[in-house]
Amino acid sequence: MSDILFEKRGAAGLITLNRPQALNALTHAMVVAMKAQLEEWAADPEIACVVVRGERAFCAGGDIRALAESGRAGTRYALDFWRDEYILNAAIKHYPKPYLATISGIAMGGGLGVSVHGNYRVVDETALMAMPETGIGFFPDVGGSWFLPRCPGEIGMYLALTGARLRAADALYAGVATHSVRADARSILLDALAQGEDPAKLLSEIEVRPAPEAPLAARRASIDNIFGLSSVEEILEALDGEGDEWAQATAAAIRTKSPTSLKIAFRELREGKTLSFDDCMRMEFRVASRVLLGGDFFEGVRAALIDKDGNAKWQPATLSEVTDECIDAYFAPLGDKELPL
Repeated sequence: MSDILFEKRGAAGLITLNRPQALNALTHAMVVAMKAQLEEWAADPEIACVVVRGERAFCAGGDIRALAESGRAGTRYALDFWRDEYILNAAIKHYPKPYLATISGIAMGGGLGVSVHGNYRVVDETALMAMPETGIGFFPDVGGSWFLPRCPGEIGMYLALTGARLRAADALYAGVATHSVRADARSILLDALAQGEDPAKLLSEIEVRPAPEAPLAARRASIDNIFGLSSVEEILEALDGEGDEWAQATAAAIRTKSPTSLKIAFRELREGKTLSFDDCMRMEFRVASRVLLGGDFFEGVRAALIDKDGNAKWQPATLSEVTDECIDAYFAPLGDKELPL
């Protein structure tokens, strides 16, 4: 069976991510095929909107094991994947027709890249969303430098540094999701879209709001005050000074991440706040290109997916050892190797 399925269902172009055994982790072939299909449907007058969904889950991100293996072997697969994935993300952002993602289960990393840039991100009660990249020696990419700084207040910085997971209520509060429907209403939604109904009107009729208040709302003041500070070090110092259980747990979570990744994430979000979407993607491609030259990404994947010991040995091991000059090098222009948007 194909890892990605395309179907014209009435007025809807339906994309199904179909690697359930890998939580629909994206491969290079999948992103290339999806970009080509979107181009075809953009020119098809019979297609009024595009819907993307996942089989069993939504999408756990890119296939990072394959990316790490490519980086270690020195092959082009990893860089080709990121280039074409970011081009796909930009195509979704600029798509001329309504683009709707129905999100059940896990949607992380690259899963947000193929959902959050569309017009409608529809979660159900099973949705679980996150940008966990700093925990594997990478950084929030797939447009994270664009959408995270545009979350309310400093929620985006909090999500980037901690990798915190969002249930439906928090995803809506953060603006990562736009609507919520019950899992058993997804087929009703798709059938109505296939019949040509307007997505905005339809969603307003069948949307349900999650019953519990978003936990992020209760922490908003602390998040804004602390994660609005001018460095990762200051953020950790402020969390340590708070002393409550949430602050202690948050600081402890951040300290498990790659120090280099934390500083990259901090800078990309601060810079991305004032950049255009396409310039954010160009910036991310520069950083991704340089990540392959370091060691933290390979070590993070080893600890999380290969040995599964959860004990990554980051190099450098502390924030103080990660200099401004080191971070500058990740963001330096690539000359004729820039992302071709």
